[in-house]
Amino acid sequence: MIATLRGEIAQVEDNALIVEVGGVGLRVFVPAPLRARMKAGEPAFLFTYLVVREDALILYGFESQADRDLFNMLLGVDGVGPRVALSVLSTLTLEAVQRAVFTEESEILSRVPGVGKKTAQKITLHLHDKLKPTDALKSLAAMSDADSEVLAALTALGYSVVEAQSAIQSLPKDAPDEVEERLRAALGYFGS
Repeated sequence: MIATLRGEIAQVEDNALIVEVGGVGLRVFVPAPLRARMKAGEPAFLFTYLVVREDALILYGFESQADRDLFNMLLGVDGVGPRVALSVLSTLTLEAVQRAVFTEESEILSRVPGVGKKTAQKITLHLHDKLKPTDALKSLAAMSDADSEVLAALTALGYSVVEAQSAIQSLPKDAPDEVEERLRAALGYFGS
């Protein structure tokens, strides 16, 4: 199995990177946020997961070992293949997945393209015992009840979980504690 990959990015495609390693260009499917940050000519170091099929060898790459581990855990869920697992990592951060699992908010996972309500519930149940509670509790403690409500309101308005989290993180430290005021300020983030 190919565990890591170090090379130079030769090309950025719609859903993958072409990484040149020793004169060979390898197509590596990566999460969208990572792909958006990469540019041709830059060095790359990726933690990888190789999927072997009868007709293909498909390489998936991740920025951290934790992301690769989450991808691997997601593959253990009935009905989740590599494309759906990559979609989860393209849409949600590791912290957002942990929060969804430990607060049992499968509706956050069901907003991921390709993940329906039942699959989101399966993911929540499957990952509950596999994710480390200490990591999840840190991310849960970082978000107050008011911010959780603001996150829910923003996602209900159609913003992605990642966009909503960015808006919440952009709130000033002295922002009011009331949910309505925090929501107004978070909506201002999208207006700017």
